[in-house]
Amino acid sequence: MRKLVSAHLPDMHVRSVVLLGAGLDNITYEVNDDLVVRISRDPDANERKGRVTRECQLLKTVAPDSPLPVPRPLFAAPELGVLAYPKLHGRPLLSIPQASRAALIPSVAIALGDLLRVLHAIPADHVAGLVDSDDTPLTEWRREAAEFYTTVGEHVPPRHRPVVEAFLESTPPAEPHTLTFSHNDLGIEHVLVDPDNGTVTGIIDWGDAAVADPAYDFGLICRDLGPPALDLALTRYDAPGPDRLGLHDRAVFYARCTLFEEMFHGIDTGQDAYVSKGLEAMTWLFP
Repeated sequence: MRKLVSAHLPDMHVRSVVLLGAGLDNITYEVNDDLVVRISRDPDANERKGRVTRECQLLKTVAPDSPLPVPRPLFAAPELGVLAYPKLHGRPLLSIPQASRAALIPSVAIALGDLLRVLHAIPADHVAGLVDSDDTPLTEWRREAAEFYTTVGEHVPPRHRPVVEAFLESTPPAEPHTLTFSHNDLGIEHVLVDPDNGTVTGIIDWGDAAVADPAYDFGLICRDLGPPALDLALTRYDAPGPDRLGLHDRAVFYARCTLFEEMFHGIDTGQDAYVSKGLEAMTWLFP
């Protein structure tokens, strides 16, 4: 890390390096309490380079419009899959204990609804070449959810299993009519907040951004924060009546589907926070 930082910031003396987190796509470190260095886990050098190069340009494109702070790249080493930016204030909402998190949900949901209203209005041609298109059919989402459920099913409390299994046999909602530019990974591990007042201080990890079903962003709000948070966010989003109904139904569908992959990730990596979050969400997604 000293060699990496000194090559790009020769005046910085590295005093400390702390592991912030390790997800499916990246490992993230904090240097000197004020610099975040993210390293891609993709084994393909060309993929690493392309993803970092595109994300740097994407962040520069999104930052002027976003009502919430986003990372501003300080340096990148695309060939190494490295992206570095000044640390944003706040803590990931996932790291805040569930009992304290509950009080922050309304303010977070409002801020995320405002963000998505702006984000989803960015014309697709403004991000052409920077993000992929994701139009995976809802039947495929349900199929993948069923596969993850077979893996994590033993961790699902028995009282929820009949409801889960009925959902996995049910007909998905109607497909979306339009796709929009989306963050596409808006779980609460990527939402930074001031734990004292619930102010959202930043949205991180834009590596999965895509032109996708706008309901997917809302689905992760529903999964991680609950139906009242979904309703608040949709109210701020201010979609027309029929569109709002469709967004709501698909958001709940995505929330249910992605729950099992989240739990699998937590179990597979030993990150109990994801498992606990999933078990809590069972109470509102599969009551």
